[in-house]
Amino acid sequence: MFFIIFPIALRHHLGYWEGMSHATHLLANPLYVLVTMDVEEEGLFTGLYRRRNPGVTNIASLPRLAPLSDELGFPLTLLCAHSVFTSTAACRVLETMRDRHGAEIGAHLHHWSTPPFEDEEEFCKGVPERTHRLDQDLLEARLAHLLEAGRRFQGQPLTSFRMGRWDLKNALFPMLQRNGIKADSSICPLRAYRDGADHFLAPHTPYWALGRDVPFLEIPITQIPLFTFLPSLWQRLYQGSEKRDNFHFLAALSASPFWHKAPIMRLCVRLLRFRGENILCVFWHSTEIVAGCSPQVPDKAAEDHVFERIFSFFTWLKSHFNVRGTTMTGLFDQVWKKEQGKPNGGYGTTFPDKAELGPVTGDW
Repeated sequence: MFFIIFPIALRHHLGYWEGMSHATHLLANPLYVLVTMDVEEEGLFTGLYRRRNPGVTNIASLPRLAPLSDELGFPLTLLCAHSVFTSTAACRVLETMRDRHGAEIGAHLHHWSTPPFEDEEEFCKGVPERTHRLDQDLLEARLAHLLEAGRRFQGQPLTSFRMGRWDLKNALFPMLQRNGIKADSSICPLRAYRDGADHFLAPHTPYWALGRDVPFLEIPITQIPLFTFLPSLWQRLYQGSEKRDNFHFLAALSASPFWHKAPIMRLCVRLLRFRGENILCVFWHSTEIVAGCSPQVPDKAAEDHVFERIFSFFTWLKSHFNVRGTTMTGLFDQVWKKEQGKPNGGYGTTFPDKAELGPVTGDW
């Protein structure tokens, strides 16, 4: 039944929105757009998790994304793994992206390839251990090592973060905050990972994860349901089942170019605005835009097509909506000023305290 209803509903939504006038799209309240990228080593899409000296040659392709900021006004938030900060060549590229193209440099923890190491193994044995199963002192030591590598590169502390493999349970929020993180984007709504974090019923809009008086903002990836009632229904049907995560593939919409095609990406934005929301957080991996680094981009022709798709979407976004590009810490700074009763540069709303969102079901 679902496979009958979904295409009909999708055609209905697309037809409705495509028929609207251009003027209707230009809503008075701006849509704040965050373009975030996990900047990391090669090889992860092969299932081999190298622990020592992984390759990071894909970083050389980042300047191809500079027009997103320079021409369209969408600065990048580059969330970098430890392997990136320890590469001289990669750091030169990051400097270019930061100094010439306005990118924010943040942190992305791959705990399996971040010192201190407990053994001399070159690869993980299978997939990396989930963070909640690691010794928490060891996990925090690796987080501190990553942030120190980022501080040496940046000359000041890093303040934005994403955990590798979306492997963040809410018990880790205090750890991030006491290590200087102000804005996290490790929550992926409508996902419930096997033996990992349960973000299925997490909000897709930002919230103060540790209370309004603590400067720690969670900025989830924007992933929304086609219909707002579906997640709670799916949760009741498949509570405790691995089938719950199938929702991501069947009835979830995002504007992330490696999860959805252009019509779905556009529909996601239109529904987001129709529902009165004004934050769009998009993500992809640095290895997904380079030939040979992921299954979706096998060759140079596919790589060129990826960049064409990305620029086409963001050009459409800018032409159809009143948008403002920002980075993760940029958004935090604006809303934190508002929380403190200070001028905030035009941001017209605030975000809820986690406690205001009702009972927490899951790990967000």
